[in-house]
Formats: sequence, structure tokens, C-alpha cells
Amino acid sequence: MTAPAKLIVHHIPVCPFSQRLEILLALKGLRNRVDFRVVDITQPRAEWLLKKTRGTTALPILETPEGRILKESLVILQYLEDVFPQPAVAQADPYRRAVENMMTRLEGEFCTQGYVFVMNQNPERREALREGMLKQYARLNDFLMEHAPDGTYLFEDFGWAETVFTPFFMRFWFLEYYEDFDLPHEPPHEPPYERVRRWRDACLAHPAAQQVSKEEIVKLYYDYAKGAGNGALLPGRQRSSFVFEPDWRGRPWPPKDKYGHSATDEELGL
Repeated sequence: MTAPAKLIVHHIPVCPFSQRLEILLALKGLRNRVDFRVVDITQPRAEWLLKKTRGTTALPILETPEGRILKESLVILQYLEDVFPQPAVAQADPYRRAVENMMTRLEGEFCTQGYVFVMNQNPERREALREGMLKQYARLNDFLMEHAPDGTYLFEDFGWAETVFTPFFMRFWFLEYYEDFDLPHEPPHEPPYERVRRWRDACLAHPAAQQVSKEEIVKLYYDYAKGAGNGALLPGRQRSSFVFEPDWRGRPWPPKDKYGHSATDEELGL
């Protein structure tokens, strides 16, 4: 019997929106049911890909065996949940599903705040951006205290909300490295962060969410820390920190001082 055609996802390997899809499939034990095809973010999008996306460049996109295209990671995430319903990751109970959807709605501002923070080039804005990031964590802490004060995850297990947020918890390792940001550990501090810290740390450690490492994030996102996203080249540089070669594992760790020094290609091992 001929094996059924696979779904195809065109993606950037280190992209948090792609990692969501990989986490969902890992939770289901179905990673091999989708063909992930890598797109080089440092090069202009190929004409064949732009034809599929009708000119848009955002990734990931999903391509069905019939050639239909789906965009937006949360849309694709729901599609994969519907196509591969067992084991379920989203909650089946309508109220519980609504609760995790409410939490998912908090992701947009959380993501935006973290990326604005890391891309900031003005040292005088650091404290305000740090406070803005803490407010985002405080919102999550408050939500968890309302709906799951004594647990680890939002519900009993790592599920839909964790799949949505964990890639950003991992990307925000760049805030730890380049901005010395972390949640306060010692009391007194207001508001409290103990509940969201417990959730974040459990998400980071979950076996289904180990597609990337802190070293990979810090090295590849150096250009973001200097204000250049999506493979853009910084002044004086010939190569993006997102290039595939040389492999990130063989590169030196970038300088932590993003405000006082701009590393060369040579310093970055490019």
C-alpha cells in the first residue's frame, strides 16, 4: 500500500511560531507525519514559495497534499489538532477550552514586549522595557492564580496554552543574556511571580519542547539584539547571524554588551 502524502510545513528552524507546530506533533508522537522544509531567512524568498503564499513572506505556512496553503501558526496549530485529533492536546470540555483560549489571547502582547525589549538600542529605555516585560509576566501570574493556583500547568498536563507560550519562554533567553533580565527571586517584590515562574520553568523542561537550546537562541538572535530582525544585515556586516553555515555549534558566544559594542562577522564566527 502506498503511504499517504505528508503535509508540508515551510519554515525557519529557529522560529518560535514553527516550534509550536513541532511541540504539538511531539506531544502526539506524530512528528514524522509532517515534512518540515527549511527556508533560509537570510535570502530573498524564492519565487516558487511566493507563488504559493501569494506574495507574503511570513512563515511558517502549511501545504496540504492537494496544494492548499494555510497561514498563521495558531491557525495551523488548530488544523493539526483537527487532522490528528488523538491524543488531544486542546481541552475537550467547552469551559476549559475557553479558559485556555483566554490565556492564548495574552500571547500577542507578551511576544511583542519581549522582541521590542531585545531589539532596543537605546540604553535609556532599558528600565521602562524591563518593567513592561515584568508586567506581562504579572498578567500571566494573575491568570494562573485565578484558574490554576496550585498546579504546575494551566490544567493537569502540558497542553495547548503551554504549546503556545513555551517557544517564547525559550526565545526570551536572549533577554536573560543580552539584558540581564529575569523574574525577581527574592521577596519582597510586587506583584508576585512565583506561580508564573513555576509554569515557565516546567514548560522549558518538558521533553516535547526541546527542539532548540539556549546556546542556539543566543547565537542566532545576536542580530535581533542589535536591532536587525528577519535576516537583515547590520552596517559593516556581510553575513547574518541566522546563516546556516558555519553551524551555530562551532561559533563563539556573542558579546553580551549589545549597547557598547557591535561584533564583526569574524567575532561572531561567521
